[in-house]
Amino acid sequence: MALTELPLFPLGQVLFPGGGLGLRIFEPRYLDLVKRCGRSGEGFGICLILAGREVGEPAIPAAVGTEAAIVDFALTEDGLLGLTVEGRRRFHVERTRVRDDGLIVADVRWLDDPGVVALRDEHALLSVLLARIMDKAGVEHEGPGKGALADAAWVGWRLAEWLPLEPTERQALLQLDDPHARLQQLVERLPDFQPE
Repeated sequence: MALTELPLFPLGQVLFPGGGLGLRIFEPRYLDLVKRCGRSGEGFGICLILAGREVGEPAIPAAVGTEAAIVDFALTEDGLLGLTVEGRRRFHVERTRVRDDGLIVADVRWLDDPGVVALRDEHALLSVLLARIMDKAGVEHEGPGKGALADAAWVGWRLAEWLPLEPTERQALLQLDDPHARLQQLVERLPDFQPE
């Protein structure tokens, strides 16, 4: 399978397909990356940091990440470049190298997208839960079990994004290929989110 070269942006958080993330850019290596992506229209990879920090020396990224596409940008109040990115395809990092400017570049293999997968009956509760979360957030939807809320992959990604999970738990969910397995893991975590 052919590999694709993709610059990486290691972060302390996980980006999911279809999800959004706000970034503040100030390091020269990432300003150059944003400039290149803006000109070419290409994305870059966001991976959870396994070791190291977001700033300074190149961090060690997780092996599975999500392609990020820039959808908006503006200057922040403190004069930095603020980006809004949207998650696209998942990828697996096969090998990395660090450029002279400290930017990590990876050879990646794109992971299969299952497309729209119908929610199973045993996971219908998760569609109801997500609809309630969306109601509280003021996000419009068609109702539990309808539209995107009937798609097992989409429901799993949004709950993994919005439930109070640790970054390592989010990463484990990102790495699962089967949307039903992802939803089952979320079902098993639900009791932990109940108030005492």
